[in-house]
Amino acid sequence: MTPHVLRHTCAMHTLHATHDVRKVSLWLGHASLQSTEIYLRTDPTEKLTALNAMTPPVLKPGRFRPPDRLMEMLRNGKRTENYVE
Repeated sequence: MTPHVLRHTCAMHTLHATHDVRKVSLWLGHASLQSTEIYLRTDPTEKLTALNAMTPPVLKPGRFRPPDRLMEMLRNGKRTENYVE
């Protein structure tokens, strides 16, 4: 545990509680908001919210069975116009 880790943890908790980067900047004593922007990019709750907003693809269980025309095309090495059923 280092002073930097404590400072960073305090900044992240303050950002999470207030949602105001200016308060974090004041608390840390930064001269400008640009120094505090790193905390906006490293907030794990924001990343988790973005990940949870995504929906996983709907996959049908089972095994893929290629159409006969596709298998024939692959065996012969020739491309036909309509090989997918």
